[in-house]
Amino acid sequence: MANLEELGLRKIRRALISVSDKTGIVDFARELKAFDVEIISTGGTAQALRNAGVEVRDVSDVTGFPEMMDGRVKTLHPKIHGGLLGLRDNDEHQAAMREHGIEAIDMVVVNLYPFEQTTAREGVTLEEAIEQIDIGGPAMIRSAAKNFRDVAVVIDPRDYEYILEKIGRNEGALTMKDRLDLASDAFLRTAAYDSDVFEYLSNPSQPLEKSGASDSLFHYAQFDLSKLNDLRYGENPHQQAALYEMGVLDGPQDLAGLAHAELLNGKEMSFNNYVDADAAWQLVCDFDELACAIIKHTNPAGVALAESAQDAYRRALATDPTSAFGGIVAFNRTVDEAAARAIIEIFTEVIIATDYDPAALEVLKTKKNLRVLRVAVPEQTQGLEYKQISGGMLVQTRDTHKLKREDLKVVTKREPTAEEISDLLFAWTVCKHTKSNAIVYARGSQTVGVGAGQMSRVDSVRLGAMRAQLPVPGSVLASDAFFPFRDGIDEAAKHGITAVIQPGGSMRDAEVVAAADGHGLAIVLTGIRHFKH
Repeated sequence: MANLEELGLRKIRRALISVSDKTGIVDFARELKAFDVEIISTGGTAQALRNAGVEVRDVSDVTGFPEMMDGRVKTLHPKIHGGLLGLRDNDEHQAAMREHGIEAIDMVVVNLYPFEQTTAREGVTLEEAIEQIDIGGPAMIRSAAKNFRDVAVVIDPRDYEYILEKIGRNEGALTMKDRLDLASDAFLRTAAYDSDVFEYLSNPSQPLEKSGASDSLFHYAQFDLSKLNDLRYGENPHQQAALYEMGVLDGPQDLAGLAHAELLNGKEMSFNNYVDADAAWQLVCDFDELACAIIKHTNPAGVALAESAQDAYRRALATDPTSAFGGIVAFNRTVDEAAARAIIEIFTEVIIATDYDPAALEVLKTKKNLRVLRVAVPEQTQGLEYKQISGGMLVQTRDTHKLKREDLKVVTKREPTAEEISDLLFAWTVCKHTKSNAIVYARGSQTVGVGAGQMSRVDSVRLGAMRAQLPVPGSVLASDAFFPFRDGIDEAAKHGITAVIQPGGSMRDAEVVAAADGHGLAIVLTGIRHFKH
């Protein structure tokens, strides 16, 4: 084989390992030892390796100083950073290293104190958070990454297997390209970590936004994206696409998110599958009761509540069986065998649920192209949403508002009945997840018709009634924003509705209410709008 140096390869002779997350570290260290790599380590990591029978040299033996100040000072020493930053092909650097007894370190394996996990905990104190601000770890990562020509830096346990494969292929060495890629990831990691610290110290009374919620929008924001897998194509075959997770390098992940769904059956998800599946999943998660939603092109083709998954599905399907063909079906409960058998009666692209009975899963697996996803229900839904525009990014807090009965204001002569109130609240929740201009007809916790994405609100009223497969008379109507004119109410009244839920706030509210009174309808106002673009 050609000289390693000539190929841009650097043999790993000495590695410093200091990790907070010890996942896979023992096996990784054992494999490094198999390549005759000397391992230097600190504190708990050194102890974990020794307990597993891996020979380790303490950092304090290298530096000549003990770990001190509750571990705050242990690797911040010239014999560590000189070993990382010294250039191997620089005669002056090498002379200085020999003069001061500094040994070269060829690899740093470091992951940082769990700052974000700590600050996400309820009741965490400022003092507790500060103690989880890592100093030595980022310093070593940055030193090693700066000197990537000579040093490899490893910050993610998921890279261990890949690195060992590379080392094995190159007789214990890594290529320049390998080290550069690792350095790039390392600088992203430290940048994200510093961003988390900044966000927390800017408002220490609130958890970090990435962990759940924030009442403010920060002056600076940073995205930490890690590719989970490539997709066959994007929205269209000529577009490239991939699935990424956010925040993978900077703390705990929202494992309840659709990006982390477990694929139990069927071929890989497409770009459009993910977009539609997320719309379906967010809709059903907005209900406390057992809910089923059937989504087509991000809009609900049918939604229903019921006592059983099968009944909820059949009631949702009845809204628009034609559009449901090739759609996405979501449940916020476990799917049983009866529901599974109902679902496979027509072609369905994706089914999403919290879980599946074993018998249900066997039924669904009879359809080899049916993608079956298992997703954890999110513990919280707050945080920020991002939408890219040309040259920038729009950021907003998520629309997590849930309407309560006591929030409703009756403005018509006729009061809605208790049954109508229940249907209005149901229709309102579905309307929140329908593209504007959005109109939803509903009765008995079941959608009757949906008018979505029209340029005119009155056209959405017409479309929802026109597409209805169930009888419209006797249903209620939800509108995601106010009626600017009475024509929407007049049109809805032609189809026999009995009550309307809408935000109110139009200059012509009095005219709209008068129209409702003229038709004998009830109107309740919510005072809140749910545009969805």
